[in-house]
Amino acid sequence: MFPGKLSVVTATSPLVAIALALSLTVSGCSTTPAPDRTAGWSPNKIYAEAKDEASSGGYDKAIPLYEKLEGRAAGTPLAQQAQLEKAYAQYKSGEQAQAISTLDRFMKLHPASPALDYALYLKGVVNFNDNLGLFAFISRQDLSERDQKAAKESFESFRELTTRFPDSRYAPDSRLRMNYIVNSLAQSEVHVARYYYSRGAYVAAINRAQSAIADYRDVPAIEEATYILYKSYDALGMNDLRDDMRRIMEKSYPQSQYLTRGFKSADNPWYKFW
Repeated sequence: MFPGKLSVVTATSPLVAIALALSLTVSGCSTTPAPDRTAGWSPNKIYAEAKDEASSGGYDKAIPLYEKLEGRAAGTPLAQQAQLEKAYAQYKSGEQAQAISTLDRFMKLHPASPALDYALYLKGVVNFNDNLGLFAFISRQDLSERDQKAAKESFESFRELTTRFPDSRYAPDSRLRMNYIVNSLAQSEVHVARYYYSRGAYVAAINRAQSAIADYRDVPAIEEATYILYKSYDALGMNDLRDDMRRIMEKSYPQSQYLTRGFKSADNPWYKFW
């Protein structure tokens, strides 16, 4: 070996031979497709297996089975059922975007389906839980502080359901959820108004509180919106308007804790009792 020269491992070296063998092994594995265990199954058997997986909580295993069933039973009611159950499995797996996409595709392909009311209901539920967090009060998270886009989309799904299918078995629960969403959206406006007030932006607080009062009726958040108007007018030295708001508070909310405790009454937000 000459000084200053790098040694070269020849093709006959044992190291090279081992490396080549490993690369061939890996290459062979990567090109061999996994066997399809459903190859000889009937559509009914695929559906039964998917249902069993979903029933035991194996939603991630049920999803590909439903997808196979969609292809094998294309054009049949069973394929439609597979689409709906796949959407539910995706929702339960935390794949909200995929669930919404599946439901949108179902409604586009099957606008006259007898299960259309369920598709609308499930789409509403997916957005409802994705954004509102039904039991988020456990962590004391204020729902109104979240992005309200999903809440509005959820409301639209429930509204379409109750309008087109007023006698649907899903209509009563949809109406309850719509009321909840309206409360959340109103509280979102009030949350912004309270934020402006806490920063001393009293005119902005007044505008936002007035917007909440104008856009929503008979929701719990309006009590706080009225109180924010009262406090903002007081801070601006607008005594006549302040006194008007005080009279409205005392007449409309005679038991209001805002007048005695101030914003501390927000420690027990409305959504905890939904």
